[in-house]
Amino acid sequence: MADLAEPIKPRLRGWLHAGMVPAALIAGVVLICLARTPQAVLACAVYSVTAWLLFATSAVYHRGTWGPLGEAILRRLDHANIFLIIAGTCTPLAVLLLPADQRPLLLWIVWVGALVGIAFRVLWVGAPRWLYTPCYLALGWAPVRYLPDFLHAGGAAVLILIVAGGLLYSAGAVVYALQRPDPSPRWFGFHEVFHALTVAAFTAHYTAISLATY
Repeated sequence: MADLAEPIKPRLRGWLHAGMVPAALIAGVVLICLARTPQAVLACAVYSVTAWLLFATSAVYHRGTWGPLGEAILRRLDHANIFLIIAGTCTPLAVLLLPADQRPLLLWIVWVGALVGIAFRVLWVGAPRWLYTPCYLALGWAPVRYLPDFLHAGGAAVLILIVAGGLLYSAGAVVYALQRPDPSPRWFGFHEVFHALTVAAFTAHYTAISLATY
């Protein structure tokens, strides 16, 4: 999730997501194993795979030097995975917390939106931040109309964690778009703040999905 305009990577670039790779792997396996129904298992597996792809790709991309072709490929994959994690997160929320007749609409919205977003980022990797960052936010808040249903099915704790995760992801998107705050460009810059917020948001959503699964 780096930009071509960032010539020097802070020394801690990528380490947060690298550390999340084993953590997300273990957490995902636990979530899948504890899911109670075949539908829940599949939904949690989809969510876990999108998380693994997000953190692993980001870690590889940000920790290495890959040359122009490698950078271009990894950057496309890195940005595409943001759309995947949004749709992936919504999948178990829809399956676990929504009535059967309401799930398909949310799943269609987020997965079609994710595929369109992926095509956009792959085909126009140099698009300006002000254009594609709102796309992430719009897709991420697509489930907002279902918040009362999440509250009814999952309880207050689940709802609070879902909203908190959404707000953390949104804060990260704002930091990424504005490139501020930038506390230590040499060590821990704005991009690291962005990554820290994504880790916190993922943790909130994972906890919400875990509570809904159990």
